[in-house]
Amino acid sequence: MSANPHDTLPIRLHLDDSDSPTDVVDALFLGRFATGEQPYSHAAGIDRVRSGATLLPPGARILRAARDDDRSALLAEGDGWTVLVSRWNRRADVTVTATSPELAEKVLGEATDGAADEPEPRPEHVPMGFWHLSPRCGPRRTTRQISAGTWEEVRPNYTAPVADAMDRLMKTGPENIAGRLLLLHGPPGTGKTSALRTLARSWRDWCQVDCVLDPERLFADVGYLMDIAIGEDDDSTGTGRWRLLLLEDCDELIRGEAKHTAGQALSRLLNLTDGLLGQGRNVLVGVTTNEDLERLHPAVVRPGRCLARIEVGPLTRAEAAHWLGTEEGLGREGATLAELYALRRGTSPTALPEPRAGAEAGLYL
Repeated sequence: MSANPHDTLPIRLHLDDSDSPTDVVDALFLGRFATGEQPYSHAAGIDRVRSGATLLPPGARILRAARDDDRSALLAEGDGWTVLVSRWNRRADVTVTATSPELAEKVLGEATDGAADEPEPRPEHVPMGFWHLSPRCGPRRTTRQISAGTWEEVRPNYTAPVADAMDRLMKTGPENIAGRLLLLHGPPGTGKTSALRTLARSWRDWCQVDCVLDPERLFADVGYLMDIAIGEDDDSTGTGRWRLLLLEDCDELIRGEAKHTAGQALSRLLNLTDGLLGQGRNVLVGVTTNEDLERLHPAVVRPGRCLARIEVGPLTRAEAAHWLGTEEGLGREGATLAELYALRRGTSPTALPEPRAGAEAGLYL
């Protein structure tokens, strides 16, 4: 007869001054599962916990409660089960161990029933996911409702060639995806991020938009990349829903010398857009950068890889004057969107370098 797993793996808990009370709660929770007393486990994560929700099933007896600067942990038990509730801001993870899978499922359902806060949908709000790699908990995704105007409302914020290019991009649907990389480049303050928010609204019927807060770690950590690009499957309905991963300010990753400075990171980005890594996954990658086009790595901008490559430049003097309603304060070269908002508020805009000669904004499919 084979030995029980807990007999072959002794369970010991070692503590030192680097451990926190929440670490102790986590360790205590694993005890009954590790020994086999409660060999079944079910878990669920909630992005937005409703105010006042305890995340405890009826009849729970609290055993431990701890709170750190950024996290709290609650350990409770009932007849034949144990529950661990971990919270970060408004997100929570609830894990149950029990003597049977049916009991674990039942207790988890009671703990999380009605606990999620679903805000009233508003037309100008778009759900957007935010990924980051937590040292303690690994890849984490939270969801927020962001405000985004319609393209018709924000179109005047862009110079004519950029607006024409964005017209075509906003109308893109899943049936005419040609290329998996979306590249927005140009000086700071020209509205690249605002355009992406509007794009999320225009595409929300067929594409989920996720922003990666630490892109430099995404392509340096294979496990993180796999969890985001491969392990996460939002298309449980089988409708072919796409996902757009946004990577902002990735200058070091995609500039010309990136192959030498970023190692395998650039190769993994390219592999995700049109290599084996991206095969069978409806994943697009959107990148913003302040770099000039000629400084970008040729592999990034080669024909066929980009769904769109848009250089977002400042408005001309005539366009800026029309936007502002006056020519007062405008330079002869026009102004960026950030400078126009500064002038409207009556503050002095931040000076930017003179644009390079012959610079044009446009879209290349």
